Formats: sequence, structure tokens, C-alpha cells
Amino acid sequence: MKNMKTVNVVSAIIIQNNKVFAAQRGYGEYKGKWEFPGGKIKRQETPKAALEREIIEELDTKIEVGELFETVEYDYPNFHLSMQCFFAKVVSGNLILKEHSAAKWFRKSQLNSVDWLSANRELIEKLAKHLEDAAAVD
Repeated sequence: MKNMKTVNVVSAIIIQNNKVFAAQRGYGEYKGKWEFPGGKIKRQETPKAALEREIIEELDTKIEVGELFETVEYDYPNFHLSMQCFFAKVVSGNLILKEHSAAKWFRKSQLNSVDWLSANRELIEKLAKHLEDAAAVD
């Protein structure tokens, strides 16, 4: 496992009305798995700028990136993933799927109803707790 390539990515945790937005990958090795939208950070790019760019590219939507929710470190068979997950809200646009095959707004109780990418699984538990807490405040 030494010298495994690290892939640095960002993802958006978009929450509206106590539901969280997620999308199903439409391509690649992990096609069909669910994830929070986002992508790779380019050289010289800040994580927040990368996330804004990726959401425009993937979903034709402008977001406002909020605070960091969690950084996930996960070893896939061929690479190490370092994923910074930020809360975000839609500023303009309709979350149009350009690279994903499906998308859904999930209630807390629905989070375990789909097949998530492995790196997202530990996030789901923490996010469910956050959604529960947010609902209690409303």
C-alpha cells in the first residue's frame, strides 16, 4: 500500500428542506454507485473554487460553498482518496445531470436505500445525524 497515488477531490453536501442531494455515477469504474457531486481539485485551485467549478460542469448549477463538513480519507484498491466535503447551497440553476445517470433528494430515512461509493459510507452516518439535529432545531 506504500506510494499509492493520492487523488484529492471535493464534494458538495447540498441540503434543502432537510433533504440532501446525491447523484448516481453514469460512467467509469464505479458507474451506478451513488455519490455527492464534485470532482478533482486542479493545480493552483482552492478546494472551494474547485467545487464551484465542478458543480457548474457536472450540474449546470451555481452553488455557494459553505463550511467544511468532513474530510474523508479512504483507500480504494488503486489509489488513496482524500475528499473534502463542504456544505453548499444552490444559488442558481436546476441541478441538470450532465455526467450522472440519476439524482435524488434524500431524507434522512432514505440515505441507506442506495448503493453508495465506499468512501461515502462513513459520511452517510454522520450526515444522518446532522439532518436529524437540523430537523430538531426547525
